[in-house]
Amino acid sequence: MNFFKKIFIKYPFLKFLGNRYVLVIIFVSIWMLFLDNYSYFDKRVLDKKIDDLEDNKQYYLNEKRKDSAAIKQLNNPDQTEKYAREKYYMKRENEDIYIIEFEGDTLEEESTKSL
Repeated sequence: MNFFKKIFIKYPFLKFLGNRYVLVIIFVSIWMLFLDNYSYFDKRVLDKKIDDLEDNKQYYLNEKRKDSAAIKQLNNPDQTEKYAREKYYMKRENEDIYIIEFEGDTLEEESTKSL
């Protein structure tokens, strides 16, 4: 006890730390910021993950709308034929298909092959 009195006399601004309410507030603050399962820092990480997941949700909802529109168009036989020709390079019996590649299209393939 003598030790604390000497410290309080030497540093009078620390006198308020002797108050039990201040000690409890400091203890609870440290506990809530760092040690608790729902600490402030863990909450920030979880909030960031939630924001990322909500962004993903919005992206997938938009993709779902696009796919639904594409499915509606594919119900038409002409649109089905057009889709098959464009995506899968299908052709009619007496037809030739020429695939033209531009220089910008092959950059990704070359960069992955060099790795």
